[in-house]
Amino acid sequence: MRMRLFISFMMVLLSSVVLYAQEETVQDSTAKTSLSLSERVAMRSMYQVVGDIQLNGNKKTRDFIIFREIPFKKGERIADNELDKLLELARQQIMNTLLFVDVNVYVAAKKGNVLIINVDLKERWYFFPTPYFRLVDRNFNQWWVDQKRSLDRVNYGIKFIQNNTTGRNDNLNIWLINGYTQQFTIRYDIPFIDKKLTKGFNIGFIRANQKELNYGTADNKQLFNRQESVARKFTKVDFTYSYRPDVRNRHYFKISYNDEQLSDTILQLNPNYFPGSKARFRYIDFNYQYKYYNVDYIPYPSKGFQLEANLYKRGLTKESNLWQTSVRAIYAHPLSKNAFIHLEGIGIVKLPRNDVFFNQRLLGYGLNQMRGLEYNVIDGIAGGIIKTTLHKQIFGFILRNPFPSKTHDKIPFRFFLKAYGDLGYG
Repeated sequence: MRMRLFISFMMVLLSSVVLYAQEETVQDSTAKTSLSLSERVAMRSMYQVVGDIQLNGNKKTRDFIIFREIPFKKGERIADNELDKLLELARQQIMNTLLFVDVNVYVAAKKGNVLIINVDLKERWYFFPTPYFRLVDRNFNQWWVDQKRSLDRVNYGIKFIQNNTTGRNDNLNIWLINGYTQQFTIRYDIPFIDKKLTKGFNIGFIRANQKELNYGTADNKQLFNRQESVARKFTKVDFTYSYRPDVRNRHYFKISYNDEQLSDTILQLNPNYFPGSKARFRYIDFNYQYKYYNVDYIPYPSKGFQLEANLYKRGLTKESNLWQTSVRAIYAHPLSKNAFIHLEGIGIVKLPRNDVFFNQRLLGYGLNQMRGLEYNVIDGIAGGIIKTTLHKQIFGFILRNPFPSKTHDKIPFRFFLKAYGDLGYG
């Protein structure tokens, strides 16, 4: 009965995908010939022609990366009542590349019905050799209360992040992490490698060791074991092929090789941690991910709809077999100039049913957390969460950069109050 409820929940959540279609109106040729000269002139005046699109401020970013996000091209006709909407859409889509801190798209000049459109850009800082400090617990409350603010449960190190490496919105990340987990990561991502700007890839390598491990749960609480020697070793190599046919739809096909090894102590505490009660688990996994974005700003949407759906397969043998499907949908709607409501739905189903701890994590991990229940987790094979959040901006200001900079002279700040309610079942 529970499985039927969750499958129904998943189907309802998936059915929230909105399909947009455009209809073109075709006028009869005989009607055109019957129009008077004044009517023809009036019709022409209802349209503007894009004479040129000029980019300003993109010192590193290649022009074609920006032009791809603009919903009109040089020589294209635009209806008068659509011009402002398209200019705003161009600004939003360029901002969603996350390459710029500020974008302004406007009509710079007009001669008759021919437009010159300017795109003014302020590029972000692309190189970040930043210190790394992060709690390893699922959230701050768990670290502060359950783990008594232990600094042994902190990862620290340095991250070398080079965004927009060659001007193609490609990123190179190198992480050197110590503390709770000793980790080395190198990853390179390039979204476009073909002339049509639709195909790309991501490749990465991770090597990590840790001396403390969550080996099980009891009463919806995580159980940990810490030892002097290494409790878990982990190596991963992955490759992702990406396909982005347009600005809203994205497809990702990922394959990875994983090698994990446990200490004898962990295996004694939980013989069912890995399939077959083995201390070492080597497996290949596959993942297909679909993303749909139709929002004003991807990192913090205040208007629009977005969807993420995953189909995951772990292992090639019967012993290591796991299928998982998940979906996450977000809808944001403005209520006023400074307030908006944010609705989010998450659903997960895993098959087959088994008692392997490695396959059991469900609610309380990653994005699948319920606010107010930060200290608890739920293991299982199916679950769902619905989140409702009301955002209200209370104030905002712009801070002048004390250091001279032509592109980063202003730093905007906005502060929000939030009221929320979550509902989950697993």
